[in-house]
Amino acid sequence: MQIERESMEFDVVIVGGGPAGLSAAIRLRQLAIANGMDEFTVCVLEKGSEFGAHTLSGAIMETRALDELIPDWKARGAPITVEAKEDRVYMLGSATRTTKLPGSIVPASMHNEGNYIVSLGNVVRWLAEQAEALEVMMFPGFAASEILYHEDGSVRGVQTGDMGIDAAGQPKGSFEPGYELLAKYTIFAEGCRGHLGKRLISRFHLDKDKDPQHYGIGLKELWEIDADKHEEGVIMHGTGWPLSETGSTGGWFLYFAEDNQVSFGLIVDLAYHNPHISPFDELQRLKLHPLIRPILEGGKRLSYGARAMTKGGLNSLPKFTFPGGVLVGDDAGFLNPAKLKGTHTSMKSGMLAAESVFEAIKAGRSGDEVVEYQSVFENSWLYEDAYQARNFAPAMHRMGQWMGGAFTFVEQNLFGGKMPLTINDTTPDYDTLDKAAQSYKPDYPKPDGKLTFDKLSSVFISNTNHAEDQPCHLRLTDPTVPIAVNLPLYAEPAQRYCPAGVYEVVQKEGEEPQFVINSQNCVHCKTCDIKDPAQNITWVTPEGGGGPNYPNM
Repeated sequence: MQIERESMEFDVVIVGGGPAGLSAAIRLRQLAIANGMDEFTVCVLEKGSEFGAHTLSGAIMETRALDELIPDWKARGAPITVEAKEDRVYMLGSATRTTKLPGSIVPASMHNEGNYIVSLGNVVRWLAEQAEALEVMMFPGFAASEILYHEDGSVRGVQTGDMGIDAAGQPKGSFEPGYELLAKYTIFAEGCRGHLGKRLISRFHLDKDKDPQHYGIGLKELWEIDADKHEEGVIMHGTGWPLSETGSTGGWFLYFAEDNQVSFGLIVDLAYHNPHISPFDELQRLKLHPLIRPILEGGKRLSYGARAMTKGGLNSLPKFTFPGGVLVGDDAGFLNPAKLKGTHTSMKSGMLAAESVFEAIKAGRSGDEVVEYQSVFENSWLYEDAYQARNFAPAMHRMGQWMGGAFTFVEQNLFGGKMPLTINDTTPDYDTLDKAAQSYKPDYPKPDGKLTFDKLSSVFISNTNHAEDQPCHLRLTDPTVPIAVNLPLYAEPAQRYCPAGVYEVVQKEGEEPQFVINSQNCVHCKTCDIKDPAQNITWVTPEGGGGPNYPNM
């Protein structure tokens, strides 16, 4: 079907309205105004129904990049008010045993003096207001579905997804064609495992000679607890049980925010080996531990969400530049795994990219490769931040929780992150699973509906919604693989690694098992795209505005 599309032209198009994309937009307009180029046009596309709707993080925020971008952020009313007051780090030795680690042996990268406990979604909403005040064109609810190229292969812009297509791919009565958004340069800021960023990395071989990117899945619940249990500004981190039971690595967090609310969550490294692991159920049983249970018990769960996060660090960073565009934020993988923070790094990457792109356009360039971005990164504090954390994830993956933790302490506290060696981790996360028949099967407790919950009730409070009767945005390259390959080898792990109950193996008596995809449940975490052992699942964007709508997350 030939579709006529309207097109709009801008100086810069930014795909993704998170911290990286909005910081790039703000910096571009700041530079334009300072240089008397008021007609310099910038637009930001955000697939969520509003800016911040899809933003999910712990989150502890280091304000270093924000201090540079908007120095008077406090006076402007930024929702960044809860100062970190105390760090508490624990090792959970079993389902009942707790060891609190003295501050002297906690890696320096995990100390949070001067940082803030925030709702990153609310920070993003505030950044969007700052961008709009600078006359950035803001397009929430519009998902970039395709990359547009010039004849010479350089990026020309993006196309937004068509609206009103039925599950069979045919236009409905509500059909609206997507737009072509064209630009001198396009900045891709989609977040972790961006579906367009993934294509760009492959097309331009941006990951050549790099370690594969590594990931974790982060699951978070927002709770309102009793006032007499609340300690505003306290930051709790921990590791060990329950993940240690299956030989997996990761850790949990519990942050005491404002208004008697706490953010509680678990991060599971997606390099795990045991196919029987269910990250969602690991989070639920973690709440039964005597350190966690008394804090949450009697409280009210307000929201739930999940998303993948990059953990590879410097060794896995791809080349950022290609003709006509750049990668920023978690589309490239700028999260600092040793600090467990990515907001300041994403923001700074967006700012550096904006400065490089602006100078190129100011000099009359359009559509070439802005190689300056790579060099300014290497001469910035962002590079230093990434360099100091480069061994954290590889050490954990290759040495395990105990030895990896000891190595990290030595490197961070004694060498300041500058130990004269670099550890590589060349096994991609999807290639780490052991066979199900030889793997330990955890016994997950039945949810009680008060402290522990099931996936579907959790998805409900994530406010996830997708327009009915639209094409499935979870694509199987070979529909036979889940049952013919993954089920006998790995007990089809998609049933468990998905934190939203999207994937099921359904078997009726006397019939062959069927692989069912409940795409309407998808919270856009993209874990399936990362962890599927056959690399048979591809996540693409659904209709704009679909997915979760996270409040105060």
